[in-house]
Amino acid sequence: MSTRTHKITLIAGDGIGPEVAAAMVAVVEAAGKQTGASFEWHPFECGAEAYEKNGDILPKAALDSIEQNKVAIKGPTATPIGGGFSSINVAMRKKFDLYSNFRPVKSLPGLETKFPNIDMIIFRENTEDLYAGLEVMINPDIAQSLKIITRKGSTRIARSAFEFARKHGRKKVHAIHKANIMKKSDGLFLECCKAVAAEYPEITYAEHIVDNTCMQLVMNPWQYDVILTENLYGDILSDLCSGLIGGLGLVPGANLGADCAIFEAVHGSAPDIAGQDKANPTALLQSAVLMLHHLNETETANKVQAAIEKVYADGKTLTRDVGGNSGTKAFTEAVIAAL
Repeated sequence: MSTRTHKITLIAGDGIGPEVAAAMVAVVEAAGKQTGASFEWHPFECGAEAYEKNGDILPKAALDSIEQNKVAIKGPTATPIGGGFSSINVAMRKKFDLYSNFRPVKSLPGLETKFPNIDMIIFRENTEDLYAGLEVMINPDIAQSLKIITRKGSTRIARSAFEFARKHGRKKVHAIHKANIMKKSDGLFLECCKAVAAEYPEITYAEHIVDNTCMQLVMNPWQYDVILTENLYGDILSDLCSGLIGGLGLVPGANLGADCAIFEAVHGSAPDIAGQDKANPTALLQSAVLMLHHLNETETANKVQAAIEKVYADGKTLTRDVGGNSGTKAFTEAVIAAL
């Protein structure tokens, strides 16, 4: 069997990050041995713990590695609220122009939730909107944030969503907005979405206002197939949708650009359970599945996904957050055995 080697920048992250990252590496390595794929991991410390050690949340060496490898995967990193250093995720998205945040939300077999059989995709613009970070204190009592929406940014995220829908047989794309209030910025976003939609006549195009979308998602989430939206709305809706299938500990994420991709678990660093063998590595494992597809390691990706789903369907070796009694290591061993 010929071996294909992939160089991947690995950022384990903070809190439970090192545990779920170790689980992910073990599963991917085991699957790769069966399919002829090998992986050269380039690990770097980034985040709050790295900041405490050396005063740098995102070392230049890590950025250089991502730039060279073009592929990275990261565990959760902590970001202070209301002060301190800026988000690592936002910094990397800006640095590498990772304009598309791709978030599949799909029910796992055997896991009982209030909303069964969920299967939707979220495409969130990843580089502009209020996340551009253009803030200023006008005076001690007034803070101002600028919302930036561009034709380029809106058009390319819309095209990403429609191209995915066409390639994967998705039938409907909903553009989510607040253009009834923000007529210029969200109006431009909708204008671009409509223009792109016209090029894909086989795909149904619809528009929902974001507050109505939140209500619709908890009443009839099955009406949605592909959700296309701006940065802030996408951030909020992504977390809401993850709750439909069991929480952030299950949902993968990808940040995609023209020539670089960073895959990540989107949940928090959970410092309260760090080092206690309690973390659920499912989100990072499913992010690794997205990464493997990106690397054209389809067989390896399918093996890992099937193994995850088998463990959930069996229901015997699940972590505590999804109703089981097993730890991180036991769950990981079960996934490897299921390969």
